[in-house]
This record gives sequence, structure tokens and C-alpha cells, in this order.
Amino acid sequence: MEPLSTAFTFDLRRLTVLRELQRRGSLARTAQALHLTPSAISQQLATLARELGVPLTERDGRGVRLTGQARVLLAHADVIAAQLERARADLAAYTDGGRGTVTVGCFSSGILGLLPAALRGLRERLSQLRVDVVEAEPPDLFTALDAGQVDVAVAVDFAAAPPHTDPRYSREDLLTDVLDIALPPGHPLAERAEVPLRELARDVWIVGDAASCCGAVTRSVCAAAGFTPDIRHAVGDWAALAALVEAGAGVALVPRLVRSVHVRRSLALRPAEGETPSRNVFLAVRAGAEGDPVLGAVRDELRAAAAAVVHRPALR
Repeated sequence: MEPLSTAFTFDLRRLTVLRELQRRGSLARTAQALHLTPSAISQQLATLARELGVPLTERDGRGVRLTGQARVLLAHADVIAAQLERARADLAAYTDGGRGTVTVGCFSSGILGLLPAALRGLRERLSQLRVDVVEAEPPDLFTALDAGQVDVAVAVDFAAAPPHTDPRYSREDLLTDVLDIALPPGHPLAERAEVPLRELARDVWIVGDAASCCGAVTRSVCAAAGFTPDIRHAVGDWAALAALVEAGAGVALVPRLVRSVHVRRSLALRPAEGETPSRNVFLAVRAGAEGDPVLGAVRDELRAAAAAVVHRPALR
């Protein structure tokens, strides 16, 4: 490698590739996330290494791993990205902050339970603002946030989400979303005020998406109750899940975020006995973007929508 020159410059866009490699752990997964080929990813990293004059990756079996210099650079990359976001926020604050486009990335039940109220509030508050919504979950949601394809991320804490201490994001908790047990009509436990999860060990289970946060929560709460759920059905739509439960195809955990939208009255919805299954819902923006007035308005309306969900009447 050539030594660092006194004219220390490089293409900031290539930092995105390096940051994604840190998150994904392999060239192939990084390429898939950024919609590039592994060869293109290797070329971007090699060019960045030449610009800096330091090695950024080294061989690790059939793959690669980050060098110490790469980790030093990534620590600065977080600061650089945050400062750029602050500059953009300051420029936005200089104007009236009521125009433009904001893209919100959100998981499916958040779109059902939070975004309608938030969007209504934003239309009344900033009538000239365009808000686009995309359905996404971690880690892809945060890849899109890093790349500027999403401005506000609404997500659930689970293994694929970034840790609370990740310096790339400014995040805040919105609500604790309780999950109730959905039982088909005539189920032996349907008349209980609360249902012990362990008594559903022999039932077939349905999840919204086996690889999603709901699938992870179902497995974890059943494991805590002492059994592995027999998951036979995984569907990507809450109305379809409710239809399967109603048809007697199994039982499910249903978040209260979607209770008033896609849960049929014929279903028995019961709280779990003992420790209540729940998931933490949070929002995040890129670090440094906290002062953006438009993003501030979006965050305000999401907070208000979340507060309304928290204060919904309890199940009867």
C-alpha cells in the first residue's frame, strides 16, 4: 500500500460498502444487500484501500474479515455520517421545513397500527409534505436507512435489529406492544380469562412470518414456557393469519397493534398467564438528523400514534 498522502481525500460513498460489510460479515451478503455483485463490492473496497493507503480487508478462509485499520476508519465513518446529517438538518431548519419527501420504513403491523394515525396528523400539520411508506424489517431496513433510501425507521427490537448503543442512529422507544393469544372458536381454553402458554404445547402454531420478529417472539416465549412450538403455517398477512386461526388451523400470538384492524370477532383473544409476551417498538433516524424539522414532525406524530395504542381499552 502507498503511504497516506497529505491530500487525504476519498469517496465517502465507499464507506457505505465498508459499513455494510461490517454489518453483514461477508462479501456475498453485502453484495446482496446493496444490489451489487461480489466483484463490484471487492472493487469498491480495493479502491477505497488504495485511496487511503491502508489495507481494509484480509483473507479469512474462503471469506474476508476487516483489518484493524478498517475498524479505525469505521469509527470515524460514524462521526462523518452524523456530521453530514447535522449539516443537512441545519439546512432544512433554515427553510420552513414543510416541503419535500420523507420515506418511512416500517414493519407490517406497525404500518397497520401506527402509520394511519401518524399520516393523518402529518397531513394536517404539513400539507405540502409527501410521505412515502415502505415495508421493511431489520437488517434490510437499516441498510436502507444508511443508504438514505429511508429517512425514518420504525422497527421491533430483536436479534436482527442494531443494538441500542449503535452510534450510527438516534433512536427512541415508542411503545411496548403486547401480544395476545388467538384461539379458534370452540378451543378448550377459549373461556379462560388468561391462558397458560404451556397448555398450548401440543397445539399447532401459526406465525406472521417465520423469519420475522413475530416468529422470533413466538419461539422465545414458548421456550420460556418450556416447549418448542409446532409452527406449521407462516403467512405474511395478518388477515390471513386470523383466517387460519378462525378455521381451526392453529393458535397464534397477535400483537395489539393489529387487533382493531385485522382480528375477527369470532376469535378468542386472551392474555397469556404470567409474564406477558411483548415486543419493544422503536424509531430511529440517522445520527445527526435529530434537528431536521420535517423528521421532527414525523417523530412527533409517531409518538402520538404510539400513545393512542398504549391507551386503547384492554381486552374484555
